[in-house]
Amino acid sequence: MTSPKTVLITGTSSGIGLAAAIGAAQAGWTTIATMRETGKAETLLRTAAEAGVADRIQVKRLDVTDSAGIALCLDEVIAEHGRLDALVNNAGAAHVGTIEQSSLDDVRAAMEVNFFSVVAVTRAALPHLRASKGRVITVTSVGGVVGQPFNEAYCAAKFAVEGFMQSLAPVAATVGVDVTVVEPGAVASEFVANLGLDIAAQLAAAGPYGPALKAYINRTRQSFSTAQTSAEAAAPIVEALTAARPPYRVQTSQWARDFVATTLADLDGSAVQNLTGTWVR
Repeated sequence: MTSPKTVLITGTSSGIGLAAAIGAAQAGWTTIATMRETGKAETLLRTAAEAGVADRIQVKRLDVTDSAGIALCLDEVIAEHGRLDALVNNAGAAHVGTIEQSSLDDVRAAMEVNFFSVVAVTRAALPHLRASKGRVITVTSVGGVVGQPFNEAYCAAKFAVEGFMQSLAPVAATVGVDVTVVEPGAVASEFVANLGLDIAAQLAAAGPYGPALKAYINRTRQSFSTAQTSAEAAAPIVEALTAARPPYRVQTSQWARDFVATTLADLDGSAVQNLTGTWVR
């Protein structure tokens, strides 16, 4: 008998990653659901049991910033399942703050978890994906296409991921590996709650950036009041897993499609500046 296809998904303790793991298992995939702290797997496992797919989900510890841990995790997957057919790069962390008031360590940390970890996990998985003629699916963000105020470090990392994947895609295709990026907009998930921002303290410390930061926070709160659910944002990931030939770029909502189109059709950059400038006035 042919063994079920196996997918490894990073960052599955909550939000899009959790929903993607459930969706992949429902689609028949053996799903390796990874997270930095496996003690946070309770919600995933309970949801999997409720969906009747607990037998298709295996939780593994993976800190995507730990190169040795990445190698160990992939070795275990191959030893236990004999194959890896897809990788979903989902793990990430937001960072809100403007550069004058952020340290270089803050910026480096944002790049490490949002960009270099994606590179490291993808690099380690590619030999196995070549063997299976598999695919790499990476959750980026509309912030990887449109730079956003007070998100310089986060957007820089997501822009880097987009450039990396767009450059990798034609090369990977020559060895039978498909590459897809999935671009969510606002998603009602713990990703935002996990920021742990003390808004009052940030505003108090913002100095000359205070009025712009207050306007940005107000606008962002409004955008998240109509955000997608994690399940809605994860659906295109599952579609990319199961499609005969997945597209390179996918947005998770009509709003996201309209938003990224601003940049993709903006040859001189003025449309994006006119749009995002209204967020801080």
